[in-house]
Amino acid sequence: MADRLKDKVAIITGGVAGIGLGVAECYVREGAKVVLTANHNVDGGKKAVAQFGDDKALFVQMDVATEEGWNKVIKETIAKFGKLDILVNNAGIGGDGSPIENMSLDNWNKVINVNLTGNFLGVKAAINAMKDTNGGHGSIINVSSVAGLVGLPMAPDYSASKGGTRMFSHAVALSLAQRKIDIRVNSVHPGWIDTSIVPEQAKAAILQTIPVGHMGEPKDIGEICVYLGSEESKYANGAEFTVDGGVRA
Repeated sequence: MADRLKDKVAIITGGVAGIGLGVAECYVREGAKVVLTANHNVDGGKKAVAQFGDDKALFVQMDVATEEGWNKVIKETIAKFGKLDILVNNAGIGGDGSPIENMSLDNWNKVINVNLTGNFLGVKAAINAMKDTNGGHGSIINVSSVAGLVGLPMAPDYSASKGGTRMFSHAVALSLAQRKIDIRVNSVHPGWIDTSIVPEQAKAAILQTIPVGHMGEPKDIGEICVYLGSEESKYANGAEFTVDGGVRA
């Protein structure tokens, strides 16, 4: 298929590698203009724009955990493409894997600030931008995790942040719907996706936990995000979409 996102403008945080780049590839294929962000991977941003073409893509370096970062990306999105239709809150980090009793407050705050506060700031900025430039219409997709549905023993900080994203998405979807604001909010919960952040030495053990017998690809998350960004999903709101190869079945 093609043109499912024709003329739509999307911000994809963490959009220059891994899942975010997979989402971007699917979005551009379907006719969207994409604004890709990263905090550190500037080279990845340049490569992504070269891959898609600067008429279809823009890279903005930003820190999702700051209001200044969000003000910057919204301003540059509107300046180049004129509006905002879709936000994919994908940027996220893991913790250091330490037991909760040994975890530093700094480590906890870093994970929560990027994964949860970053989503809050993004949702806030996107709603206002959609109101200002798109008639109060749009779709917000918060990328959570299966760790937002079931706790990961060695990642209490990550699990808390992703569970927070899940319930935050529910609450904002209800708030907007009850106020008759036509902006939908849904969460996506990836399982194990084959990206560079998965340690090679852990893959064999991970595969034993996945009923379908293989990890997902970034485009598997991209395809569900195409659906949620398109008008095909106009009745999907405040919902959770798990893409995990059957782990949570």
